[in-house]
Amino acid sequence: MQQAKISFDEKHIEILNKYKELGFKDKSSLVRSAIDNYIKSIEKQKLADSAKLYAEIYQEDSELKDLTNSAIEDWPL
Repeated sequence: MQQAKISFDEKHIEILNKYKELGFKDKSSLVRSAIDNYIKSIEKQKLADSAKLYAEIYQEDSELKDLTNSAIEDWPL
């Protein structure tokens, strides 16, 4: 694994020093977990933004609504 030199504020150091209490084997695994969670959060937000955009496009596109309705017309109930 690569190493990086980073700086933290005192409040971050306090959390890092509680790594065992938080269930981590070391400070590095705590930081990696936080970064992984941040990445997941960003991806989730991108997905939500994309869904919102598709919903807006769908609301404004009557041809797309007609196509959708025709596709589900014969859908089994």
